[in-house]
Amino acid sequence: MASEMTFANASTDSGLSEMVTNHLKGVGRMFYLHSPKEQLYQKPEDVPNFFRQSYPYFLIFMIIEHIVLRLEGKKGIRLNDGITSISHGIIQECGRLIWRGAESYLYTWIYSNFRVIELPWDNTLTWYAAALGVDFCYYWMHRACHEVHILWAQHQVHHTSEDFNMGVGIRQSVLQGWCGFIFYLPLALVIPPAQFIMHHQFSYLYMFWIHTEAIKSLGPLEYILNTPSHHRVHHGSNKYCLDVNYGGVLIVWDRLFGTFRPENDKIEIVYGLIYNQPSFNPMYLQIFYTGYVAEKFRRLETWGDKIKAIVWGPSWEPGTPRLGDEDMKLDIELREKYDVFLPAWCNFYIVLHYAVVLYGFFELSSKYMGMTPLSVIIFVLYVIASLTIIGMILDNSKYAPMLEVLRCSALAFLTRSIATSPAITALQVFYVISAMFWCLHTLKLLEIKKKVD
Repeated sequence: MASEMTFANASTDSGLSEMVTNHLKGVGRMFYLHSPKEQLYQKPEDVPNFFRQSYPYFLIFMIIEHIVLRLEGKKGIRLNDGITSISHGIIQECGRLIWRGAESYLYTWIYSNFRVIELPWDNTLTWYAAALGVDFCYYWMHRACHEVHILWAQHQVHHTSEDFNMGVGIRQSVLQGWCGFIFYLPLALVIPPAQFIMHHQFSYLYMFWIHTEAIKSLGPLEYILNTPSHHRVHHGSNKYCLDVNYGGVLIVWDRLFGTFRPENDKIEIVYGLIYNQPSFNPMYLQIFYTGYVAEKFRRLETWGDKIKAIVWGPSWEPGTPRLGDEDMKLDIELREKYDVFLPAWCNFYIVLHYAVVLYGFFELSSKYMGMTPLSVIIFVLYVIASLTIIGMILDNSKYAPMLEVLRCSALAFLTRSIATSPAITALQVFYVISAMFWCLHTLKLLEIKKKVD
């Protein structure tokens, strides 16, 4: 009996130790701290989805950042802006659930048919070569997304927040992967696909935490690494912040190619787009700029100018250089942040429903490979529609109450037809009550008032 208890205790200690080790490795991945020997994979399908494994760390880091900012006397992460950032991250992930890794198929095909050298996949030198190669290509991809108008139409989603926090790190375009993959294809001549896929994930995990005002400087590391200080400049609308600091993990590329600019402590950085869009609706922020590119295309008369409206810089106009006239660019020095005041009951409602949507998304992301493509698309549409309507509520849109009635009514009906269980019944009642709640709002028995200065 004693030996059995000793074995049980040893097993428990071993399990606890393994769990702690795994969490430490998970945190390390956020800072690109890895043991290359433990991250060597032969086939693309062998590479774990490190990004999806890091969901809990995203949330934990954001909570810690919020607490630190509050202790410093700052507002921290605003509920409406934070929810909008997370919604963009979910929408991007929903796209990945539908693509099912199709973005990397062309890379794998090029490597299989046209590689010029056979680097051993299980060699640490290959691991480091892949890391440098991915980061180098990211620099040029990121730079192109700022200098090519149609690419900027997608990348601008990442710059729409007027705040700068870790939530912005997951505020991405649903089409970002498709817009940028071509810049990584030269690596397919040399780097094995598994190494590319792995380091592509690692670089984006690193770039999550550099979106913060809670870390001022990293000392000597500022000369080599992309840091919060460097990236704050990149996200600014001030004139000195425009078109600089494109690096992903390393800032050395910017120093080499003349696009580096240090943070100026004497100038307060104004975040967001130069012509910012006042909205917390994630789908509107995803697509509005593409409409602007189309409008500019139609406005110009010659075909040469029309093509330039798509492939030249966002600030370009006929008669100006490719990236626009520097003297004509605005210098944003002060701007009041867009905000909407909602009553406590409305914020509580949004948080409650958002938690349900998040749970549904996490369930979908864990089971989608066993589902039919049509089923995945239907669930993705539900998630995106829910996030959009919640964003419209945050905007106090006049259309939001009726759309929320329709959303909750439809979900009450669908949950009834799925299955019968106490949990499903409770969910059905939840949606019925929510639909009735917004019916009262449309009858003006409950009101949402905008912030009054």
